[in-house]
Amino acid sequence: MYSDNAKSKHTKPVTLSTLKKMKEDKEKITCVTSYDSSFTSVLNVAGVDTILVGDSLGMVIQGRDSTLPVTIEDMCYHTAAVKRGNTNAFILSDMSFMSYSKPEQALDNAAKLMQAGASMVKLEGGSWLADTVRLLSQRGIPVCAHLGLTPQSVHKFGGYKVQGKSQEAADLILEESLALVEAGADILLYECIPTELGKTLTEAVPIPTIGIGAGPHTDGQVLVLQDMIGLNLGHIPKFVKNFLTDGRNITEAFEAYIKEVKDMTFPGPEHGFK
Repeated sequence: MYSDNAKSKHTKPVTLSTLKKMKEDKEKITCVTSYDSSFTSVLNVAGVDTILVGDSLGMVIQGRDSTLPVTIEDMCYHTAAVKRGNTNAFILSDMSFMSYSKPEQALDNAAKLMQAGASMVKLEGGSWLADTVRLLSQRGIPVCAHLGLTPQSVHKFGGYKVQGKSQEAADLILEESLALVEAGADILLYECIPTELGKTLTEAVPIPTIGIGAGPHTDGQVLVLQDMIGLNLGHIPKFVKNFLTDGRNITEAFEAYIKEVKDMTFPGPEHGFK
C-alpha cells in the first residue's frame, strides 16, 4: 500500500498546542475520518494533521442508515484500531448517541475513549453541553464541540439540512459557540452552515474551528474518508470532492486533499452554502 521507508510528514506528534499554533499562524488544519489501522497508517504517511474516528462508521462501515445505532463500545473498538496505526496525527473520537446525556455518564464514556487511544472526544450539541464540557475539561479531557448540522439529531431536524441560514439561527450558533468556549471546549466543529457564518464564527472564537460544508474560512477542514476516495455510492453531499482521480493512488489522493486544504483551493465556492 505504501513504501516501508515512507515516513509521516510530521516530524513529531501533533498536539492540541500544535493545532492552536496553526490557528494563530493561519495555517489550515487537515482532518480525515479513519476507522482502522491500515488507512490511518497511510494518512500519517500523507501528512494529515488530525484524524477523526467518527460515528459515521455506522453508515460507511456498518451499513446503517444513520449514526444512531453506533455504541460507545463500537467507538472504543475503532479508536483502538486507529491508535495502533497512528504515528503523529492528533486523534479525535466521537462520543456515540446518548453516551453523554448526563455529565457523569459523559465522563465515564469519555474516559473509555481516551483509554482506547483518543487525544480528544467530540460531542454534538450547543450550550446545554456546557456543564458536561466543563466537567470533562476539569478532568483533563480535551473536548471538540460539534455545532450546526448534528447528525445524531437528524430526526429532530427533519433530515440533513443546512443550519444557521436565518439571522436568528446564526446568532444562536454564535451564542452557543461562545458558551462552549467559556466552558472549556478546545475545538469547535461546524457542519453544513453558510460560508459567511463559518467565517464569522472562526473570527469570533479564540480556539481552532474545523468545518465540513462550512466554507473555506474555518481553521481546518474534515471529510469522510470514503467520500473523498469515491467509495460513497449513494447521495454525494455538496461539500464532498473525490480526490482519487487523475491516476492517483490512495496516498497521493490524501496528499492532494492536504495540499488543496492548505492552499485554500478546497473547499471551493461550489462546495459551500449561502
